This record gives sequence, C-alpha cells and structure tokens, in this order.
Amino acid sequence: MSNLAISIIGYTASICMILGYLPQAIVTIRTRDTDGIALPTFCMLGLGSIFFVIQGLALHNWPLAITNIITTICSVIIFGIKLYNDSRKRN
Repeated sequence: MSNLAISIIGYTASICMILGYLPQAIVTIRTRDTDGIALPTFCMLGLGSIFFVIQGLALHNWPLAITNIITTICSVIIFGIKLYNDSRKRN
C-alpha cells in the first residue's frame, strides 16, 4: 500500500474519531445530563487516548497525536461533568 493511501486512511480515521466523540461531548456540555453515561467507559477511553497521544508524539505522528488530544479533551470534559453530577446526587 502506498504512503499516500496509508495517510488517507489515517486522516479518515482521525476525522471519524473526532466526529464520534463530539456529539456526546456537545450534548453533555449543553444538557449536563450524564445519566446514561458509564463512568468506567469514559475513564478507559480517556486513558487510551492519552496513551495514543504519547505514542503519536514519540513517533512524530501528528494526526494520531492531535486526534487523541482532541478526544482526550472530550473524554475529560464528559468524565468531569459525570463526576460532578454523581457527587451532587449523593449529597
């Protein structure tokens, strides 16, 4: 497979990953509703994204690093709102 084809696949994957996270992040930020969100899921997704950022930086693979910086930010926002909502429900 050519380098161009591999790059196109990588950029397409990056766009799909970002577009996959953004709707959930936008809805969560707007509504603050996190009842249907599993905390362990976003914890693991966030950690996975952090490790991909590290790998992308180490390999100088900027699409991998930038994509996962964005998905890490989305995960942290959703995770933070979920923690806040859960703590308010307990009190």
